[in-house]
Amino acid sequence: MKKWIWLALLLLVVVVVVSSRGTAKNDLFEQPPSPAIVQSIPKENTPAQKLQPVSSNLLVSADKLFSHIQKLNFQRYTSAERSRTRTYITTELRKLGWTPRLEKFSDGVNIFAERQGTNKKAGAILVAAHYDTVAASPGADDNASGVAVVLEVARILGAQPTPRTLQLAFFDREEAGLLGSKAFVSKTARLQNLRGVIVMDMVGYACHTTGCQQYPAALPVTPPSDKGDFLAVVGDTEHLPLLNAFQNSQQISPTALNKEDSNLPSVLTLPIPLKGLLTPDTLRSDHAPFWYQGVGAVLVTDTANLRTPHYHKPSDIPATIDRDFFIGSAQIVLNTTNKLLENEENLATQ
Repeated sequence: MKKWIWLALLLLVVVVVVSSRGTAKNDLFEQPPSPAIVQSIPKENTPAQKLQPVSSNLLVSADKLFSHIQKLNFQRYTSAERSRTRTYITTELRKLGWTPRLEKFSDGVNIFAERQGTNKKAGAILVAAHYDTVAASPGADDNASGVAVVLEVARILGAQPTPRTLQLAFFDREEAGLLGSKAFVSKTARLQNLRGVIVMDMVGYACHTTGCQQYPAALPVTPPSDKGDFLAVVGDTEHLPLLNAFQNSQQISPTALNKEDSNLPSVLTLPIPLKGLLTPDTLRSDHAPFWYQGVGAVLVTDTANLRTPHYHKPSDIPATIDRDFFIGSAQIVLNTTNKLLENEENLATQ
């Protein structure tokens, strides 16, 4: 993501809503050369288990989030490395009672799983993240952080009965030009029941000194903080209810136990008009292919290289993840996902 992204993006934003307690990010990448094509799909032997309901408190687990980050602490660029990553993700999903499918396309392999809702007419909500990295980077923030949050959503909401269907996707080859998400949306039949998409791309880094967050000149909005401690959520103006669902996502139930993660970061929501046609840099992450299929999608991000010095570098390691910010980001995504699954309202702008 380049500095100019935010100048182009924010100057053309027609509405900006900043909540008092929340976080968001927009991760738009320079794309590296394409890695080798996947040659085989790994065999999975872990038996599926019955989905087990979890506590109604709906709190993310810091231990589980950081365990995923640590276990994915390796470069995920070559075919062999990405195959190893898929084995880890599918094994974890099976432990949680899901039945993941490997969906091979010409340049890679996506992972997809689905839990049916109680009302088929209510449609589905997809939660997604890419699992590949650029060369020479272990990608703790980019994007093991996103993968970890999707797995935590799978654990907590997998057996939670909701009107809407919950879908999960782990995209391959995002760093090579959004190839996985483009292959995913090419199956247009699957999009007919899809009501909204939440894509996470770098949700684990924060900085806490004044001036550590970069902004373009003549910023037309007031950021929620003078530091890099907020989460950004970017969506298209054609699906404002989906974007606005993040506005109250910082709240935790007053009956929740163990509220160590209740101090959540603030959220900056950014609506983008005209499907990003006038701001092409906003199209460089896995939400974009959904926009061009008419499906509402949001990108949740920590603003990538506008904040972190570790972007696409070997230094993007678990030790650089901000614990409180990452946990808070995961909780915000979980809260919003649960809210969207529970209601049956139209998420298109009326």
